[in-house]
Amino acid sequence: MTEVRRLPESAHRALKPGEVYTPYVPAHEQPNEFTVKALFFGVLFGILFGAANAYLGLRAGLTISTSIAVAVMTVAAFSALKKFCGSAHILEANLAQTVGSSSSSVASGVIFTLPALFLWGLYPSLLQMTLLAMSGGLLGVLFMIPLRRFLIEREHGNLPYPEGTACAHVLVANESGGGHARNVFIGLGAGALYKALTGWAKVLASEAHLKVPFLRKGELGMDLSPALFGVGYILGPRIATVMVGGGLLSSLI
Repeated sequence: MTEVRRLPESAHRALKPGEVYTPYVPAHEQPNEFTVKALFFGVLFGILFGAANAYLGLRAGLTISTSIAVAVMTVAAFSALKKFCGSAHILEANLAQTVGSSSSSVASGVIFTLPALFLWGLYPSLLQMTLLAMSGGLLGVLFMIPLRRFLIEREHGNLPYPEGTACAHVLVANESGGGHARNVFIGLGAGALYKALTGWAKVLASEAHLKVPFLRKGELGMDLSPALFGVGYILGPRIATVMVGGGLLSSLI
């Protein structure tokens, strides 16, 4: 039986005095990482999740990080195309998910800042908006370079980084990526089917309205959105409840 490689035990705790952390891929190994295959899938998933996150942010006022979903789909894509593209190294998959998930951060920076220019009567061109987004991304990378040693190396095990840890486990345990990817694609298909039935075919009603007794103009309304259902699942019940409470409070005010 082939032994399954896993992250070292020291990856989840603070290092002892004098202990040196050995990464999953040792420094002396130099596998192919920056490849056309990794860039292609990174850009592909970046376009998909970046557009979805931009739409969600403009509609709901919040965005989510897509690192875990992109990591799962990257593993699934590499596994499905293994016969045609050859086996992929874990660093290739990591590069692809990094490129793909970074689009969500760029989309958040764009949709929460550029609308202010339109409110001020300024109408930047597509080229100007693209350059602004690229500049913001480059500034983020430049600011992160000096913080990397402190936040990642010195604070190893003290800061949990739950999403990064989950992505690492997905990439390392790629033999279980098929099951995780199946759930992601089932969710995408169910959301697309619901949206088609409510938006295109008009078979189902996505909105529900209820008159409030004793109030002439009182009305309660609800709009069912599969995207927001997915956000609530990712955030968890506690944070999702806070978001719902905030939405109710803002609607009343």
